[in-house]
Amino acid sequence: MTSTFPNISISTERLVLRPLDEDDVPALAEMMNDEQVAAWTHVPQPFSEDGARHWISEYAPAERESGRGLDLAVTEFLTQRLVGIVQLTKTNWHIRSTELSYIIAPWARGEGYASEAALATAHWLFGDQKFERIELRTAADNTASQQVAQKIGCISEGVLRNACIARVSTEDGTWADVRTDFIVWSLLPEDLEGTGEQLADSGGFTSYGDWN
Repeated sequence: MTSTFPNISISTERLVLRPLDEDDVPALAEMMNDEQVAAWTHVPQPFSEDGARHWISEYAPAERESGRGLDLAVTEFLTQRLVGIVQLTKTNWHIRSTELSYIIAPWARGEGYASEAALATAHWLFGDQKFERIELRTAADNTASQQVAQKIGCISEGVLRNACIARVSTEDGTWADVRTDFIVWSLLPEDLEGTGEQLADSGGFTSYGDWN
């Protein structure tokens, strides 16, 4: 049985999830410099275009080829504009489990893109890849991320106390680490019953042969 993710493009009514490519460098760098991204992720700050280029050309392909995970650009179907990222990490191929996370550009928030992209990824993982568990971890104060988890049907399993490092902006414009809790969520195949209509007219999942 396979132990790496395939080259894949996933379509929904409004979005296309595809591999990151060189053309995404400027938009990716801009998105990663947002204050909310800085606060709730481990992305280096400030985030340069060189950092974006390294992510696209080296980090993401290495994650997929090693079987550890998958990084997908989330783009608008009509404009092809980059609106976010979906990441799969800490993949365990023996138990068919992976951890899912998402980042949405500040200008694209409030449109339901995070839940649409996460739900599409979950359907693909459970249906095409035969996964049995998806895990999400949200910082205790990251209510927006928690709302996405709830919207797609995740079940809260508990709290990992003091397990998360978030960041706060300081008076001198730098970032300082603060320790907080992780809320652990899980999504199983049976949790997606009744959510299929949200992928209506999606066109399914297609291979993406040009990805390195």
